[in-house]
Amino acid sequence: MQRPAWAPRSIDISVPSVSRIYDYYLGGSHNFEVDREAARKAMEFMPGLPKIMQANRAFMRRAVRYAVDEGITQFLDIGSGIPTFGNVHEVAQAADPGARVVYVDHDPVAVAHSQAVLAGTEGADVVAGDLLKPREILASSEVEGLIDLNRPVALLLVAILHFVEDADDPYRAVAELRDALAPGSLLVVTHASYEGVPLPQERAEGAVDVYRNIRNPLIMRSREQVAQFFEGYDMVEPGLVPMPNWRPDTAPEDEDPYAFSGFAGVGHAA
Repeated sequence: MQRPAWAPRSIDISVPSVSRIYDYYLGGSHNFEVDREAARKAMEFMPGLPKIMQANRAFMRRAVRYAVDEGITQFLDIGSGIPTFGNVHEVAQAADPGARVVYVDHDPVAVAHSQAVLAGTEGADVVAGDLLKPREILASSEVEGLIDLNRPVALLLVAILHFVEDADDPYRAVAELRDALAPGSLLVVTHASYEGVPLPQERAEGAVDVYRNIRNPLIMRSREQVAQFFEGYDMVEPGLVPMPNWRPDTAPEDEDPYAFSGFAGVGHAA
């Protein structure tokens, strides 16, 4: 297999990557056949997976615009993945040219490609980091260089928490980040769930098994379990809802049924 210029030498391109599978669902070009094969296997059980990812991105953009409307111009996007058109810094800086964004990911491909995309871009940077090590992220030179932790920050945890197993205590990591950010900060979350999936759970579990087999378990949490990530936050209306129902730009009834899989919400720190 020929290694493209954008793939760091340090990564094993024979092993599927969640970031690259996500990129494939969104129609991107930064993925390998091994990623596409895993994606196609998952889609045999849940053919609407690309629709779910598109709804996820659309929600993220609406949430970023909401944050800017609320006067927040600092964004920390953890689990940012491989940048695609209309990513956080593009949406935020279109709304406010002074907006600042730091992307965080532990996937070397995502970090390397983010560095390439952001080259020459003011007000945006990327850092290699792990959600489960919040203090390291916040102490990084990239965050210190762009983010003033004494002012409100929009913390984006979009489609990442469902890749953290309960044994690793994702709730602790989210609470640590909450406590480190200034009052008035926002928490933006999307999370996979069996709730809302237009399939019997037994069939949807086939797609979950694909992720388990590539050693990236997909943890499907209930609405109540997802809501626990917002402890210490006041939920922004309309609360924790299916992605198309959060402050939609277009009529939700026009959306594909798969778009209503899982939950999205924004919390405001008092």
